[in-house]
Amino acid sequence: MKIILTGATGFLGSFIIPALTSHQLATLGRTRSNNNKLIHHYANLDKSIDYEKILIDFDVLIHCAARVHVMNDESINPLDDYREVNTAGTLNLARQAAEAGVKRFIFISSIKVNGESTELGQAFKASDARAPQDFYGQSKSEAEEQLLKLAEETGMEVVIIRPPLVYGPGVKANFASLLNLVSKGLPLPFGCITNNQRSLVSVNNLVDLIITCIDHPNAANQVFLVSDDNDLSTAGMIKKMSKALGRSSRMLPVPLSLYHLIGKVFGKQDVVNRLLGSLQVDISHTKQTLNWKPIQSVEDGFRETAEVFLKNKKSNK
Repeated sequence: MKIILTGATGFLGSFIIPALTSHQLATLGRTRSNNNKLIHHYANLDKSIDYEKILIDFDVLIHCAARVHVMNDESINPLDDYREVNTAGTLNLARQAAEAGVKRFIFISSIKVNGESTELGQAFKASDARAPQDFYGQSKSEAEEQLLKLAEETGMEVVIIRPPLVYGPGVKANFASLLNLVSKGLPLPFGCITNNQRSLVSVNNLVDLIITCIDHPNAANQVFLVSDDNDLSTAGMIKKMSKALGRSSRMLPVPLSLYHLIGKVFGKQDVVNRLLGSLQVDISHTKQTLNWKPIQSVEDGFRETAEVFLKNKKSNK
């Protein structure tokens, strides 16, 4: 099968490439991957770019490229900026893919399309109404809606995958910062954060689901949520992370009320809510529709991630 991938140089894309060695794979984007054996087509993700000649003869397009969510975005018009890439750019690419004869378009969206948090035990479902609460989630939500309409109009099959936080070897951003904090072996103030639950997904589980969706007949025009199927409290996550890093998991019992007070005083209530709150996803639809289940446990995912983190930390000394 001939597959073309966007976002090949991103964290997720770098894991998709080695998983598709049995297929004819090419990449599309501003920069090429480190795999020089792959054919790379240079193009931005833009609403005015002509991709049609590039896309001829491909069976499947896996679309990972996006303007990613960033904290403290300093853009003057952040919603317009997100829409330019994540909505208009995606639709331009998808429309031309349909015209070029691409049979299936796999769109890596975000759980932010569902929202920012859940009540404990009331996990997001794929069938829930979209309820994005930030500009990034809104741009992804609008892209999803228009992609499904395009599928009806053109017959090109669309598959939408909404991951929560993705972690794995070489992960950056908040997860890496937390790894670094835990690796110091110091007592951390998370001992009382035991009653929330958050869904995570290892990059290996996410890639396995993407591969399943390449040709599974039941995947067409569906929305799938994905996770490791093992939700963790903040304290529980720190314990597993500590074990993976070979560190003790000493945690101080700081009252939740103190977190809320600090959040109000310093204007960081959103950060506090993410730390204390829940965000769970129900993957029963994914498992039942595709006869799929995660191939990697949380423990193994954390262990692999920690091994690479420690190796990189040692080499940077």
